[in-house]
This record gives sequence, C-alpha cells and structure tokens, in this order.
Amino acid sequence: MTDVEIVLANTGERMRVPQGTQVAELAEIYIKQQAAKGEPLRWPVLGALVNNTVKPMQYHIYNPKVVHLIDITNRQGFRMYRNSLCFMLYAAVRQCYPKASLSIDHSLQNGFYCRIVSNEEGYELPDHMEVCTTVRDRMIEMQEQDLPFVNKTMLLKDAIELVRDQQVPKTLYVLEHLHQLYIEMNFLDGFVHKINGKLAPSTGCITTWDLRLYEDGFLLMCADPEHPDKLSIFQDTPKLFAIFREHHKWVDLLHTPTVSDYNRIVHDNGGQQLILLAEALHEKKYAEIADQVRQSGARMVLLAGPSSSGKTTSCRRLSVQLSVLGYDVNQLSLDDYFLGRERTPKLPNGEYDFESVDALDIPLLNEHLSALFRGEEVAIPTYDFKKGEPFYSGKTLQLGPRSVLVVEGIHGLTPKLTAQIDESLKFKVYVSALTQLAIDDQNIIHGTDNRLVRRIVRDNNFRGWNALETLRRWPEVVRGERKHIFPYQENANVMFNSALLYELGVLKRYAEPLLKQVPEDCEEYSSAQQILNFSELLLPIDDKFIPHNSIMREFLGGSAFEY
Repeated sequence: MTDVEIVLANTGERMRVPQGTQVAELAEIYIKQQAAKGEPLRWPVLGALVNNTVKPMQYHIYNPKVVHLIDITNRQGFRMYRNSLCFMLYAAVRQCYPKASLSIDHSLQNGFYCRIVSNEEGYELPDHMEVCTTVRDRMIEMQEQDLPFVNKTMLLKDAIELVRDQQVPKTLYVLEHLHQLYIEMNFLDGFVHKINGKLAPSTGCITTWDLRLYEDGFLLMCADPEHPDKLSIFQDTPKLFAIFREHHKWVDLLHTPTVSDYNRIVHDNGGQQLILLAEALHEKKYAEIADQVRQSGARMVLLAGPSSSGKTTSCRRLSVQLSVLGYDVNQLSLDDYFLGRERTPKLPNGEYDFESVDALDIPLLNEHLSALFRGEEVAIPTYDFKKGEPFYSGKTLQLGPRSVLVVEGIHGLTPKLTAQIDESLKFKVYVSALTQLAIDDQNIIHGTDNRLVRRIVRDNNFRGWNALETLRRWPEVVRGERKHIFPYQENANVMFNSALLYELGVLKRYAEPLLKQVPEDCEEYSSAQQILNFSELLLPIDDKFIPHNSIMREFLGGSAFEY
C-alpha cells in the first residue's frame, strides 16, 4: 500500500502513513505519544482541521495533508460538540415521542432554547416536566452507550428519500432545492439528518450538558468551552428572550421561520415583498422606541451594541423618529472620545485594546455631558483614527429645552461610562442582529455569524479589506464583546433586533466571492468554509429593492445617511 506524508500540526511532526488512514488512527497515535510523555490529553479529540477544513474522525486521508487534531477548546471543535449534542436531543425526542417534533429555535448564551410539540392532530404530550425528564434520561443512556455518529456521503436523491421516510419536511424542502449529485448526511441510532457542520465521533464524547425547563420550552445547556468539565454559567436574560419571542411573531407574520420557507418565497418571486415587509417592521419598531423615549422623559438616548449590529443607521433612523415627535435631536459618537494612543490600554499580547471601555476618555465625556445638561455650550472633540489622537475642529454643541441627545457607541450601556449622569436622564437602547433564519427545525444560523457576514461585506466595501483580514480580527472582536458588551445588554430599556429576514440572501452575492478567496493554508479557511456551507442553501435576492435608509445600506453602500 502506498504511503502519504502528513504533518501533525499539534506537534509539528512529519510522518508517513498508509493511504486511506483515518483521522481516528492519527488521534490514537497522538494520544499515545502524549501519554508516553506524561502529558495525557484532558479532553477527547473530536475531529480535525485537515488542510484547515473541518473533518470528522472517520475521514480518510489519501493525499499529503496538514492535520490539526481539535477538541472542545478549539472554536471549530466547540461547534462539533454543540452539533453533536443537538443531534442527540433530536434522536432522543424522536425515540421517546414519535408523534412529536423538536424545534431548536435559537441560541441562548452557550445553549439553545427548544420546543417539543405534538405534530399529530389529537395527540397530546405529557406535561413539560415529564417530557424533560424522559428525554434527558434517554440522552444520558445514549451518552453511556457511546453510540457512533456516522457521516456518509451519498447521492442526493437517496438522502431525499431517507429524509422523506423519516418525515422531516423542513429539511426535505432544503434538500429538494439543492443542485448537486452528492451530499453529506449524518446518522445516529437509526436517525438521519443534514446537520450544518461536522460531528464528534460518538455520544460518549458529549459528557457535559443538561436539559432543563425554561419559560414555555426547554433549555439545552452546553459545556463551557474554556472549562469543558463545567456547564456554561447561565444568567437569565428576560429582555433578550422577549426579543426572541417577538422574532417568532415576525417570522410567523412573514411566513419565513426557516430557509425552506424563505427559499419558497424567493423562488415564487416574493423577494421584493419580503424586503418591503421586513423594512416596514423595522420602521414600526423605531417609531415605537421613539414613543417610549418621549414617555420616559429622558433627555439622553444611549444606543449600544456589538460590531456590525447596525448601530449607526439605528442612531440616524431613531433620530428621524424623535424629530417627528418634535424633538431637537443632537447626536454624539463615543468614537470621538477615544484616548490618545499613549493612554490606550493594551492586551496581554501588547496590542491596543480598543474594545475596552477604558479606551475612552470617561472623565472628559462625563464632564461634557454634565455641562450639556446644565445648558452650557461644549466644544466637542473629533478623533483622528490615522494619527490616533483627538483634536478640536471648532465643533460645538448646546442643548435647548426640546433637545434630546442620542449617544452611539459599543459601551453605551456600561454603567461606568456615564456614572456621573442622573439615571432619570437616560434611556438605553441595545441594538444587535439577535436572530436569523433557521436552516430547518434543528439547525440555526447564529446571530454572531450573521454579523460576521455583514462585517466582511462592509470591510471590503469601505475599508478595502479582504475576507481573510476580517476573519483574522473577528475572534478578538468577539472576545471584547463577551467581556465589555454582552454583560450589560439587560441594562437596556429596550432591545432592537436589527436582523432582517432577507439579508443573508442579499449579502451572499457579495460575501461568497470574498470568502472563496480565503487561502486554504490559513486557519481562517475553516471559518470561511463554515459560512459558505450555510450560505449556499439560500437563494439570492437582488438588493435593488432595498430602501436607502435600510440598515443594509450601512454594509452595502448607497445609504441616505452620512457615516
């Protein structure tokens, strides 16, 4: 048998292995090597990045490759863990309640909010507690049985028949509209599914999880990727959950809960109507928020949110609605209050930490805000990002009796930012792309991925960056959000979901060519492929129908607003 050379990236070792060697065999070699050195692995190997493409343990190697074995602490490994846990839940529900269906509606922190409902007229499920206990017990059995997750490449037409036989209509519609001969399908304990991503080798690897009651459904809790032997700490977020409830009302109104439904509408030439309805819902929400500001008596709106959430456009559109109510609207950007470079805090690696609230001149901001609310005229700085220094251009600001100040920036909800300002003067708005289409009943598209696609398109349009540059910066952006933004989101008086149900169909036309240019020899290649995998499931929509005041224009260009 012919040998091939592989590079085991975990150790840097070059080795020759027989053609057809599985990733699982390489993992066994690596595990033994580490044990012999007295450095046993803490967590199971879940799969590998083979030439920076995520592959399951069953993958056979026939050509020279670079193989990086990954566990739950790796970003792609954590995705494999979550995918596998969701498939376990799906199989357990189908086994325990064949006349019921599982819907994984959205992510909630490091877990998932799910519903289990009857799908047969006249059949009633037991009470939620019994369902939860029964399904959880079956998942524990599956974990103890160490059942294999099996990945198979098969003819698409055969996969369609399997899915039809198992009565998964949303998934069936997705498969029926793919234009390919073969497809990868996953199997567990007699059940087949098209999981959006790769899976762990077996259920025995999925050891830290829980299923519990939450609101009117269930919460599937995942391990903490930084401490895989512990569950992620869950903090109740009622305002965020209310947004998800609102989202489900919207998708019911627009008849687009899944990619299947979206594709059906676009296929039937309903793309323009979908855009108009989605934009009308946004405008209605901005008007409602403006009414809430008036009712509160606040004089300052603090508008915050993570990267690519559409904060700037939201600031402009909310300002228009406030003007309609008779306010004299003034806007202030927190970006103009960045410290000079010599005073900017740094990360442990020596790079500037621009995501930290301490990168802002907090004393100066509070001094200016206090003066403004006393009715004084204030000279406002402008920040020169090329020089890394603020300067004064002669711009001034003064508030009158009908004035409201809209302050926009990622740290708007952080208490430390405006600690010297009376709370009665503040109205806080949190903006983010919190939801998105689900691929089907069991596969969601995460809001973080949605924002990343937005940023890839915007960075290319307005900064001249390619997708690789954006992908390289993204992990640090996300870390900053988790530390400095997400902990304060519940401080908001109101949350605005800036996601638009049509947007990925528009963004894919711009993002896909950029993602396909990401080189295979970069670790970001796996992230690019992961986005392409769900993007290819969506039919495209022409952006010519998108209005010029849309949040989408912040990323595509052609906005009626100045940024």
